[in-house]
Amino acid sequence: MKTTPGPEIRIVRDLAALADEAAARIERVALDTPAGTRASIALAGGSTPRAAYQQLAGRCPPWGRAAFYFGDERCVPPDAEGSNYGMAREALLDRIPLRPDQVHRVLGELPPPEGAARAEEDLRATVAGSPWPVLDLVLLGMGADGHTASLFPGGPELDETERLFVPVHRPEMPQPWRVSLTLPVINAARRILVVVGSAEKAAMVARAIAGDRDIPAGRLRPTAGSLTWLLTEEAAADLDRRP
Repeated sequence: MKTTPGPEIRIVRDLAALADEAAARIERVALDTPAGTRASIALAGGSTPRAAYQQLAGRCPPWGRAAFYFGDERCVPPDAEGSNYGMAREALLDRIPLRPDQVHRVLGELPPPEGAARAEEDLRATVAGSPWPVLDLVLLGMGADGHTASLFPGGPELDETERLFVPVHRPEMPQPWRVSLTLPVINAARRILVVVGSAEKAAMVARAIAGDRDIPAGRLRPTAGSLTWLLTEEAAADLDRRP
């Protein structure tokens, strides 16, 4: 039986170093992509990825070799508060030279099932791989409850084994309807990069890295690619660092 190595754990000093390292790793994916092809990069929402995108916008990789997707989206219009696409557009996408066909947003303004279906059709049509499209990089954050993308503890979406994107309803959230990549697609990626910066998430980081399946981030298990946890010292505080 084929096994994959354990995750890489990279710990940096603070949030500024975290953003710089995340930007460098995203840039490296584009730099390593052969001319005439495009790396498929799934972006995340949140304040930590925003800082990384702002750093990335100041770098100069061959942008024609990148195509941007989204790991999840809130079901709001693209110019509304809370839109992951809107945040990424402001921090990165509008600041770099891209063709329209290099950006594949989830249509959050549509009814959630339709938005999920349209995102799935687009991913199937533009990213190769069977049974799951193989993204070159999936960038993720993690919430204090251990959720990643828009996959939450206890949600039925965690056990999805057929769809690429699913609608998610969390009535307690400010934007209760969302669309998210499913775990099989995330785990099929060539690289998964989880970026966590805050001290309040340290206990959950330790549980996730230990493989606690009660939390979504603990279910990140690449089927063939690599998994990297990029953490600040504060976020890594509860890890056992003994040799």
